[in-house]
Amino acid sequence: MAQFQKQKTQGKGFDNEQSYHRIRITLTSKNVKNLEKVCSELIAGAKDKDLTVKGPVRLPTKVLRITTRKSPCGEGTNTWDRYEMRIHKRLIDLHSPSEVVKQITSIQIEPGVDIEVTISQR
Repeated sequence: MAQFQKQKTQGKGFDNEQSYHRIRITLTSKNVKNLEKVCSELIAGAKDKDLTVKGPVRLPTKVLRITTRKSPCGEGTNTWDRYEMRIHKRLIDLHSPSEVVKQITSIQIEPGVDIEVTISQR
C-alpha cells in the first residue's frame, strides 16, 4: 500500500512538467549552405533559452533524376540530357514549452528552406 501511494505522489510531480512538449523541427532545402545557416540559428536560439537540443540530424539526401532525349523529333544520334535535383533534410529535436518555440522560430529564414514543426506531448 505504501508503494502505491509513493507512485501516486510521483505521478503528481509529473503534472507540473506536462507543459513541456517534445518538438521536432524538420528542415528541407535544395541549398545546403542556406539549410545549415538556418539550423545553426535555430540551435543558437534554443541554447540561449537553456533548452535541451538534439541535432541537427542529417538525413540521407534524396536525388531526383530525369533523363531525356536531346533530339525533339527522335531522329539522329541517341544523345541524352541528365538532370538531377538534390533535396537535403535536417531534424532538430527540442524539449520545451510551446510558447518558447514561437520565439525561437521567429528568426530570419533563408529563401528555399522549408520548415515543418511537429509538437507532441512528452
